[in-house]
Amino acid sequence: MPLPLILLPALAVLALLGLNLLIRKGLAAPRVMETAEPDGLPWEAVAIPGTGGKSLFGWFIPAGPRAPAVAVLHGWGGNAQMMLPLARPLHEAGFALLLFDARCHGRSDGDSFASLPRFAEDLASAVGWLQGRPEVDAHRIGVIGHSVGAGAALLMAAHNATVAGVVSLAAFAHPATMMRRWLRSMHIPHFPLGAYILWYVQRTIGRRFDDIAPGHTIGLIRCPVLLVHGTDDQVVPADDARAIHAHRRDDRTRLLLLPCGHDDSGELDGAMGEIVDFLNQALAPVSLYPDVVPATGHPDVPALPEREFTPNEQ
Repeated sequence: MPLPLILLPALAVLALLGLNLLIRKGLAAPRVMETAEPDGLPWEAVAIPGTGGKSLFGWFIPAGPRAPAVAVLHGWGGNAQMMLPLARPLHEAGFALLLFDARCHGRSDGDSFASLPRFAEDLASAVGWLQGRPEVDAHRIGVIGHSVGAGAALLMAAHNATVAGVVSLAAFAHPATMMRRWLRSMHIPHFPLGAYILWYVQRTIGRRFDDIAPGHTIGLIRCPVLLVHGTDDQVVPADDARAIHAHRRDDRTRLLLLPCGHDDSGELDGAMGEIVDFLNQALAPVSLYPDVVPATGHPDVPALPEREFTPNEQ
């Protein structure tokens, strides 16, 4: 017996609600808990007050009185532990560090959903927390982000003038392009389902992809930026980094290409010298007397070249 016509709209609504629930579940980040700690470093576990009363888990690694500091943010489905390969070389270079979990990740509180803008909110909370620490020079704070965390770092820095420098690791140029790649990998056609998914995600996060895209926010950032990307990245092609770089505000945004993949934070050893040099310059003390080099400055650090380069070049 055919269904009464009056029930068809209700069934359509139920089907749409079910589809929306499937989209949320399908795009939700996996939660991976830390199984290691920053052994050999003077760390302490901290709780960072976040947006909406949420608490963010982190490791704070101090580096002496009034030290420059760097907040380090993982990518989608990651956690603070995955960024540990950066900790020792940065700490040995004199930087205090805050490695933390975004909402819905690691040991931080959950929320209704995670998104690039919420990553940026959490990073802003981490920077604000660092600014309140007596061991940290509040005027010398930089950020490092990986993948979605890199996009969040660029978004946050575009609207936060207190950030002194940004290191972006493997950022994608545009969220819609990144999602289309994922949809193709899942064999989901763009019309009609893929297009609906893109629309639903924008509606859920409350921000237009064009407004939060690193290819757009890079043009709003006033502090120095180092874009680091792997030439063997199979998740986000290196052309995304070139596209972000092409839309930079000025030449204080530099591009560093490395022979590594998307999640190879442990393969950055060959580039840590360039990253440390960049942060030394971006977070250098500001002197009221330009002709006098501060005792804690880095006068011998050469400027990074104004071009695309790899660390293996001679």
